[in-house]
Amino acid sequence: MEGSVRLLACLVCILPMGSLVRTKRDTTGNLPNTEVHSAPTQRWSMQLPAEVSAAAGEAAVLPCTFTHPHRHYDGPLTAIWRAGEPFAGPQVFRCAAARGSELCQTALSRHGRFRLLGNPRRNDLSLRVERLALADAGRYFCRVEFAGDVHDRYESRHGVRLRVTAAPRIINISVLPGPAHAFRALCTAEGEPPPALAWSGPALGNRSAGAQGPGQGIGHQVTAELPALAQDGRYTCTASNSQGHAEASVYLFRFHGASKASTIALLLGALGLKALLLLGALAAYASRRRLEDPVTQDTPPRSQAQESNYENLNQRSPRSPPAATCPPRGAPQTQASACAP
Repeated sequence: MEGSVRLLACLVCILPMGSLVRTKRDTTGNLPNTEVHSAPTQRWSMQLPAEVSAAAGEAAVLPCTFTHPHRHYDGPLTAIWRAGEPFAGPQVFRCAAARGSELCQTALSRHGRFRLLGNPRRNDLSLRVERLALADAGRYFCRVEFAGDVHDRYESRHGVRLRVTAAPRIINISVLPGPAHAFRALCTAEGEPPPALAWSGPALGNRSAGAQGPGQGIGHQVTAELPALAQDGRYTCTASNSQGHAEASVYLFRFHGASKASTIALLLGALGLKALLLLGALAAYASRRRLEDPVTQDTPPRSQAQESNYENLNQRSPRSPPAATCPPRGAPQTQASACAP
């Protein structure tokens, strides 16, 4: 009896230990399955910097890398870059890679200045933009599309902002009439950052005047007006930003102390003087022609000698035998001839 109790106690101790060992074994056996199923749960994502800056005329690189929920993909794919806004903005670059190929052949490159720098097979869509201009500034969005057995695609929502810096450049300077016979000057410049404009001239010294910008939705253009020009002379517009400066000048000269009637008379006098000079030149030309050909109108035209068709025939046929000449009657004939007796 005592031996049976000891055996039962040993069985009670062994059963929990066996259960614990089985639990550890099952947990360890499920770990590989967890790793296998963890790959498809990886989501689409794209990594881009918030901003890229470069100077006008140089090149810029727009980085873009991505992850996808497929553990391995070697089917056809397309890489796309848009400008302005995601999903609906105009495409500036597009390339396509065939199944199993790492070469993405370019199908679209706006102005030929966009080329793929990364390798889409290695999750890299980085783009290089050559010969930057101020108009290239803005947001760009990368996109990748899978085809074949897996139809999947993804596009960045926030994109990367391309900032193009440029030294100031004055694109227009002019003097325009204003109210009450006054004049005003306008100066328009572009640059990034937008330049500050300053006018200098007679009785002005050097001061900033009437900056108005941006103009007509172009953020890198600024216009400054100088109203009511009081004195004649040279007026200079200077544009400056952190990248440099530029300047241009315009001149103002007006008639002083002359009434409206006298101004009109002066203009009419100038026109009359030009007309007299033109008439004198025409008279001199006609007189010279008469001196060079004095008998043109007095001498009747000479009659030309009428050409002979027979002579022209001889000239065209130089090999034809000459005509026979008959000797005078009564003279001895030395050779046969066809002369009449």
